[in-house]
Amino acid sequence: MTATHPFDDAIRLDTVDANTRRGRTHPEWANMVGPFGGITAATMLHAVESHPDRIGEPLALTVNYAAPIADGDFDIALRPARTNRSNQHWIAELSQDGDVKTTATALFALRRDGWADTESQPPSAPDPERLPSTDPGLVRWTSLYDMRFVEGPMPGKDGQPSPSSTTTLWVRDGAQRPADYPALAALCDIFYPRVFLRRGGFVPSGTISLPTYFHADQHQLDALGDDFVLCSAHANRFALGYFDQSAQVWTRAGTLLATTHQVVYYKG
Repeated sequence: MTATHPFDDAIRLDTVDANTRRGRTHPEWANMVGPFGGITAATMLHAVESHPDRIGEPLALTVNYAAPIADGDFDIALRPARTNRSNQHWIAELSQDGDVKTTATALFALRRDGWADTESQPPSAPDPERLPSTDPGLVRWTSLYDMRFVEGPMPGKDGQPSPSSTTTLWVRDGAQRPADYPALAALCDIFYPRVFLRRGGFVPSGTISLPTYFHADQHQLDALGDDFVLCSAHANRFALGYFDQSAQVWTRAGTLLATTHQVVYYKG
């Protein structure tokens, strides 16, 4: 029997009824509290993506982390809120024992060819092969990725506050699993909290809301395969116990695959 990848194990869902899926947490994806937010986002997206009534490809996903997910089983309730000619809107709720832990909205769409342009430009970075692979090591799930930092690595024990919150790194799956939409959703949450960099070390913090916009179609993901992507994130403001983060995910060839913006709480 061929072993499955920990990512596929983590997002695997069983059908309870037409609009309910059951999953379970995976120890390889443990975070500081509950599972890695990226794997939760990937699971929510996969639940909608695998529904027989789904049309089109993912265009947007917003995940709201209402409460920590405990180790064990969880249910995802799905509801197609509206289907139009070219797009479809979904609502999803992840619960444990009737207690809602995560909510999400997902927008799927039928893409069409037409005029296109990318105003943003990828950050300057050497090829990933020229950089060392680094595991920040703070939590378990980071060991599943091959991370190669260009700037803004995780501060160490003797870290000093930085005037910039920007982190840029090359990332790919450690076992070189080919990219798909759930994997891209997880990569959009690959960054440690920006407040770590600004404060020079660990600060209690956690993502509350994670909107992601998918710019790649299936053909572009197929072309990416298992190659590295270039991820870059920065914060715009830290205030009153919360900060935001804006991030982009690029291919080696300079194709913008996804953008993401999240709100994070922090203490101190």
